[in-house]
Amino acid sequence: MPIDWDKLTGEQPVLEVIPRGLRDTTRMRAFKKGELLYRRGQPPEVILCVLSGEIRLVRSTPSGAEIVLQRSRGGFIAEASLDAQTYHCDVVSATDGRLMLFPRAVFQSTLENDPAFNQAWIWLLAREVRRLRAQSERLSLNSAAERVLHYIEAEGSDGSVLLNQTRKSWAAELGLTHEVLYRTLRQLRESGDIVIEGERYSLFVPMDT
Repeated sequence: MPIDWDKLTGEQPVLEVIPRGLRDTTRMRAFKKGELLYRRGQPPEVILCVLSGEIRLVRSTPSGAEIVLQRSRGGFIAEASLDAQTYHCDVVSATDGRLMLFPRAVFQSTLENDPAFNQAWIWLLAREVRRLRAQSERLSLNSAAERVLHYIEAEGSDGSVLLNQTRKSWAAELGLTHEVLYRTLRQLRESGDIVIEGERYSLFVPMDT
């Protein structure tokens, strides 16, 4: 079935930068929760873009504990595989979902020969660096309330964010247990610091008097 690019770019605006020639080589892949998509040490043949669901880059410690190095619920992931000989982590799925796969060789060639796409890719990488810096800063905050408020401010727009994941996943991203997150959200709402409307979380802005 042909890829509906108009629909996809509406869902994932990041895909608007993909040139037509590269689009013609792209394919889709569905995945199931808990699936090992690519193994550490495996040569990467594709560039990955998450359309739905959640993908994680993970490593295991000698004791068997799992360390999540990157996660994506939309957009590119494992960008470093563009220039790597092998995957440095396992690529696993945390939920059911869909991926878009770009042949790595074609992706590299397009970057080299299409200045507009090259510039757009640099911009996307810079945005990801800013996001990771904000996440690192957030995890350095001591209180759960500070982390929640920082997330709304940094990840949202105009003091409001629409949550695109479960609260349990959000808690993990904030470095909190889901019990602590639920308790913190209740306290922030009761104190008037935030407003919760469905899946939208907003910083309280007092009305001018």
